[in-house]
Parts: sequence; structure tokens; C-alpha cells
Amino acid sequence: MPRNRMALTVCLILVSVIDSVLVGYNSSLMGSLNVMPSYSRYFSLTTATKSLNTAISYTGGAFISLFAGFIVEWRGRKESILWAATGAGIGGIIQGSAQNIGMFIAGRLIVGMGMGLAQTAAPTLVAETLDKQHRAFALGLYYACWGVGTLVASGVCYGTQHIDGTAAWRIPSLLQAAPAIAAVLILFFVPESPRWLISHDRHDEALEVLKVVNGTDEDGVQVQYREIVDTIALEKSFNKSIPQALSAKPNRRRLLITSTFSIIINIILTSWTLVIALAASWWADKFSRKMLCTSSLVGQIVTLFLLGGFTKLWGLSTNTSGIYATIAMIFLYNATYAWGITPLTVLYPPEVLSYEIRSIGMSIYTLTTKLCGLLAAMAIPYGLNALGYQFYFVNASFDVLMVIFVLFVWVETRGLTLEEVDKLFDSEKRETVIEHVKEEVGVNLDRAEDKTATVTEARL
Repeated sequence: MPRNRMALTVCLILVSVIDSVLVGYNSSLMGSLNVMPSYSRYFSLTTATKSLNTAISYTGGAFISLFAGFIVEWRGRKESILWAATGAGIGGIIQGSAQNIGMFIAGRLIVGMGMGLAQTAAPTLVAETLDKQHRAFALGLYYACWGVGTLVASGVCYGTQHIDGTAAWRIPSLLQAAPAIAAVLILFFVPESPRWLISHDRHDEALEVLKVVNGTDEDGVQVQYREIVDTIALEKSFNKSIPQALSAKPNRRRLLITSTFSIIINIILTSWTLVIALAASWWADKFSRKMLCTSSLVGQIVTLFLLGGFTKLWGLSTNTSGIYATIAMIFLYNATYAWGITPLTVLYPPEVLSYEIRSIGMSIYTLTTKLCGLLAAMAIPYGLNALGYQFYFVNASFDVLMVIFVLFVWVETRGLTLEEVDKLFDSEKRETVIEHVKEEVGVNLDRAEDKTATVTEARL
């Protein structure tokens, strides 16, 4: 582990970026393979087998999500990423070496399971390890860099489609192992989550990580360390089973926010604007989480209604200006989606989940994401076929409901540590932790409850 704060921050950001590229490449690869002549000729595909080859990775991701939370809590965030990347790499090799459609589907299933585990473990590790100043940017990049994986997959397929022979499709399939290898290599330079280390009584290691992450502010490190220790100890003292923890009133609200957020992500399958997403990740901490989401949703509502209207007027016409206006709405929709939803996709869920249910909650989040992706992949073509341009109005109307939901149910987490977020859901637990920290560290933390005060200012 690097002992320089900035070097460690960069490595943790790379965990988010590399895992995002891995998931983006594997998720979007089938879209490019389906139009490669060598792929279609080799397997003699039908509409049913094409759909199955695409949907099977969602099935694998949904299946592993049932167990991912327990694996991440049992073996740790870092080791879980290792197994996820290994699984995705092995699945890619099986897919690229497939001799028949059954072997190809098996490879895609394993790839999907690797991605599902990665999407649970990686955001959890980054959220629990990085300081709050860099957390928004790092997690915002997670889905922003999904577009990088998509571009690489498209570029590789484009570059290999003209290769002679019937096996050109194998190259992009086998290259799925490349980002998996990169994900394994970066793990040599990142620590385990300090919160997971503390929960497993590895306090010296956790304190060492916190010292590097927080820099030279020794008192601030001690304050944060005691907050984490007391929060986790208090949660353990409740002695709740997983069903009991999930059913607790504060946690029900956390899970409601987390699980419904997946629905927003999968309402419409569309390519994301990479430049907007990267810029949004950089600026994610300049705006409140609720403002980012509501402004993005409002932008989507406007552009979807206009897209539906323009499609009705000029969708089948030869009016060049009308056609350009329709296409412009698609670009604007991408921009509004990428501005708010993309950086929040894995930034917000781990922030609102408490430690006792973070790994399980992220597993549920991944499960709902995969199931909604599977639903969208199968239902949207039928919706467009049945309703035409009116289907855009249906999506826009749903976004109106989501704006109301965000305004009245979401909580604001910008600028807060993960332990400070607890107070928004469970103030009694937070007050207990504060009292313990006051007694053990011997500092006045009253001003630390002011969300604009830093830990250093509170100490002074």
C-alpha cells in the first residue's frame, strides 16, 4: 500500500475506473458481436439465441447478487474483487474458446456472475476507504468510465470484423480477460476497507489505512477511528440477524432508496455521453445529491416529451430539420442522464447504507439493477413496437414520479462521512457514538455536528 496520501487516492480511484471499464466492456460486448458476420455465421443464430446470449449475463449477475453481500462481508471487499475479476476473466476465455452455443452461453453466464460480484464489492471498498473529499469523484467515475469499456468493445469488434476466417469474433471475447487482469494488478496497491478491518478486529491495519487516507491530521484520524469503532460496535451490540437488520425502520428507508434507484438507471437503454459523465463526476461534490438527481430527471422529462413529440411529427418524414431536431433530443437526453444519474449510480447507494447492511444492501442493489436490466432488454422493444412515440411519454411520466420520490424520500449526504450519514436515518445511534467518542478521545465534537465544520475545526 502506498504511504503517500495522493498515491493511495489515485490507486483507489483506479479501482473504480478499472472495474467500471471491465463491467462496461463485458456488458456492451454482445451489442457489437451481434452485428459481426463471423459471429452470426459461426453459431447460426436465431432471434431467440441472440436474445439469450445477451440476457444470460444479467441472469448470472442476478444470481450471484443473492450471495454477493455475504461473500463481500465474509471474505472482505478486496478479496471479493479479486474473485470477481478472476471469474470475469475465466468466463471471457471460455466464451472466446467456445466450440458451440452451449459453451458460449456458459462463458457469458460466468462473466455475468463476475460482474455482479464486482459491482457489489468495488463500490463498497472505494466508499468505505476514500475520504469524503474524494469519494464523490471516485464513485462518480464508476459509471462514467463504463462508456470507456463500451467504446473499447465497439472499437475492438470494428477492428476485427474484417479479419479473414470465421473466428474473428473470438478476439474481442478473449480480450475480456485484459481488464480483469488489470483489476487484479491494481489490488496489489490498495488496502482492505478500514471499516471491514475494524469489524474483524484488525484495528492496527485499519488505523494505518486511515492515517494514510487522512494525511497528517493525527487528531482527526483518532476522531474518525473512534467514530467507526463505536458505530460498528454499537451495531454489533444490537445482535441482529440479517433479516432483523434489513427490517429495521431506518434500514428499510435506506433499502427503499437503494433498490428503487436501480429502476431509474434502467428505464431506457441508451448510450451515455462520456464527456458529460466525466465532467459530472468531477463536479459531483459541488452540488447536493438531491439537486443532481432532480435536475437530471427534469432534463430527461423535458427531452423525452420533446423526443416523443418530434418522433410523431417527423419520425417517418423526409423533413431534414425535423429529423435533426429529433436526433438532437437523443443527444440532450444522454447529456441530462449523464450529468446527474451517471455519477450518482454507485456514489449514493453505498453512502446511505449503514455498515451493518452495506454489503447486503449493495448486493440487493446489484440484484435489482440486473433484474431491471433484464426486464428492460426484453420489454422496451415490445413497448416501442406497441406504443411507438407514446412510449417516450410513459417513461417521462414515470420520471415525474421519481422526482417527487427523490424530493421527499432521499436524504442529503454531500460532505458527510459515512458515520455522519447515520444520523439522517438513526439519530439515536449517532448521538450514542458521539458521546462515546467525546469520552474516549477527550475532545469537544459539538461543532462537528455542524455539517460545515471540519474535524480539525471541531478539535480546535
